[in-house]
Amino acid sequence: MSDHTHDTVPTQFVEAGGIRFAYRRFGDPAAGRTPIVFFQHFIGNLDDHDPAIGDGFATDREVILFNNTGVASTSGEVPDTIEQMATDAAAFIDALGLTTVDLVGHSMGGLVAQQVAIQRPDLARKLVLVGTGPRGGVGIGETPPEIGALFSVKLPRQEDMWLPILFSPTETSQKLGREYVERIVARKDRDASPFGEQVYAGQGTAIHTYGAAKDPAYANLKNIKIPVLVVNGTDDIIIATINSYILQQFLPDAELILYPDANHGAHFQYPQRFVTHTKLFLDR
Repeated sequence: MSDHTHDTVPTQFVEAGGIRFAYRRFGDPAAGRTPIVFFQHFIGNLDDHDPAIGDGFATDREVILFNNTGVASTSGEVPDTIEQMATDAAAFIDALGLTTVDLVGHSMGGLVAQQVAIQRPDLARKLVLVGTGPRGGVGIGETPPEIGALFSVKLPRQEDMWLPILFSPTETSQKLGREYVERIVARKDRDASPFGEQVYAGQGTAIHTYGAAKDPAYANLKNIKIPVLVVNGTDDIIIATINSYILQQFLPDAELILYPDANHGAHFQYPQRFVTHTKLFLDR
């Protein structure tokens, strides 16, 4: 068992495909369970992952977090396609010497994780998709201006920007959202690497292009033959909750959990519940 927690594990680097990836790896490799790799949301970096979730999984498996190509302390330019992001992510996993992993993808990270499962079926054992949707899904990449503006707001504590994006406007959800923000700012050496316009532009283009590839039959989902757990809140304003239903209906082997009074960050609102449900899925 690693002596490190989510907040104390050092950042490491590995070269893959000409990219120097920043990552953190902690947990219990001796437990014999498949390592779990987390895929981050739009403009998110290592320190936007929830410590309550990372530490919850790390009790009995390895947890791996990484910065996407061109994001924060990972080198290179941000790819402008989900497919290239998936290629880069798979190269990163290969560079760690891992041959089988479980994937957890949130939002844009869920698009990338799906694509990894399609492009590299040898690599992915099980897939957890949170607050995300299929290629060509409803409204993906078509964010209304008032929602898009939430991602560019400047605040005294910038992490507070996630409150309206990830949590519902109700008193209960916002309270749990503030607890999430306190958890993510607790790490003493937070990655303060700035985001350039290329991160917003590259990732924005990738999401828009993926969402614009319409196919009412969602045929690409038939290529994901591994078990999938789909998780969302009842009212996701970023990637509409209907997309979670679509994933469950069109994936060959998928189940769906919706958390109440929750928005785009439902798993951050209910971290212990999410860890419990996900472990039940991964371990059976």
